[in-house]
Amino acid sequence: MITTTRIEKYHEKNRPLRPWINHFSKKFIIITCIIVFLLLAIFWNDALDYRGKISLFAFVSAMILWVGTKIPAGLIALSLLLFIIILKAASPDLLYSSLSEEVVWLMLGAFIIGEAVKQSGLAERLIFTLVRKSNKKGQLLNGLGSIVFALTFFIPSTSGRAALSMPIIQQLGKTFSHKEKNGLAILTPIIILMSTSATLIGAGSHIIGVSLLESTMGQSISYFEWFIWGVPFAMVITLLSFFIIKGFFWSKEESKPLTLSQLDDEKSLKNSPLSNKEKATLALIFILVGGWVTESIHGYDIAFVTMIGATIVMMPTYGIISWKQGMKSVSWNLIIFVATATALGSVLVDTGVVAWIEKELSQFLHLFKGAPDWLIVLTVLLITVTSHLYITSHTTRALVFIPSLLIFSESIGINPSTVTFLSLIGMNYCVTFPVSSKALLLFYEEGDLSYDAKQLLKISIILMPVYILTMMIFYFTFWRWTGMQL
Repeated sequence: MITTTRIEKYHEKNRPLRPWINHFSKKFIIITCIIVFLLLAIFWNDALDYRGKISLFAFVSAMILWVGTKIPAGLIALSLLLFIIILKAASPDLLYSSLSEEVVWLMLGAFIIGEAVKQSGLAERLIFTLVRKSNKKGQLLNGLGSIVFALTFFIPSTSGRAALSMPIIQQLGKTFSHKEKNGLAILTPIIILMSTSATLIGAGSHIIGVSLLESTMGQSISYFEWFIWGVPFAMVITLLSFFIIKGFFWSKEESKPLTLSQLDDEKSLKNSPLSNKEKATLALIFILVGGWVTESIHGYDIAFVTMIGATIVMMPTYGIISWKQGMKSVSWNLIIFVATATALGSVLVDTGVVAWIEKELSQFLHLFKGAPDWLIVLTVLLITVTSHLYITSHTTRALVFIPSLLIFSESIGINPSTVTFLSLIGMNYCVTFPVSSKALLLFYEEGDLSYDAKQLLKISIILMPVYILTMMIFYFTFWRWTGMQL
């Protein structure tokens, strides 16, 4: 009797702990162990100072939490940014200045202009035209992919192309299931990113890389050369990406025939001419595209041009939407996430983490003197394709890696133009995390038309080796046949 009473008392004493212990899932324990191991590994490294260690730990922890948990991405980014500031690895200005990033204002303007396109009826009319000419969802996707790919030759910015595509995709989402909407939210920015390689003006990093090549090596890559090399590769990798993503999100059962009744007011759209609001919106889009394309002439960046357009559409009397409609259209949750996530990436540069990574990689590359071509190409691709994992800015990746790779090419006696082209094409791959690209961020966690970070990671696990393999095949076949040599 005494023994039983003691056992009961023991269980009573420890019972309150059980719910608390059971609350922690295996996933939570695994993630916690990984983060603790990461903390120990980073602080064991003497190559980084205190600020660099804190920044690197916060950035990698954010990546782990974005992929491994359901905690809101914005909350994770904001919390870890505050973590860096509290531990004195950065000043509070890091938080305040995060809202002054170009991408924040670009997205703000994109949401407002997207609402204007939606409210004017222009997006619905365009989607109606696509649906009318498509018998099945597959045909509709093909048409959509072709339009997004074609924008590469007219809008020299992945962000600009994403901003223009967003209202169209949102309207198109009406004809798809929830799973297919997730696929659209991933498919659109990935096509934008994969098609970037088609032209020299497809990304600002291309111009930066070629300028560095000219200033340091006296060589260059012409627009025509890039076109010859870039367009076939961009078409092939875009098609491969298209079918891989389609395999993830569209099954045979879901590829049902389309009917025009899936859109609102299809009868009135079929016969009615463009309204005044539609004409005004269409004119504004052409002006915006012109402003984006001529950035080098007038000197105003894409975000500033976009905000001018956003302000115009909200003008009283003459605008397309009201101020309140414009403000309500902005996803402030996403704005905060983008601002803080971008700041997490920029602090790596400020604290010397990126310089340390660059130095380590540079020392590693010098071991390849006299190595066969396939090993050199594969090494350059492995470094540049994976560079988006720790340097979120496309432009920063070019500024960081191109000088080192040019020195590397000179030291082992290979063609710097070839190394520059391969490196810039490799850096165009930035699909693993939402923060890796502004185009991906625009479609991340945005209402029904959104995707999960885990979905993106799964696709990247397949797409990244496909991308590298495709580049390897192109180098040893088409690119060599058209004059590219190491």
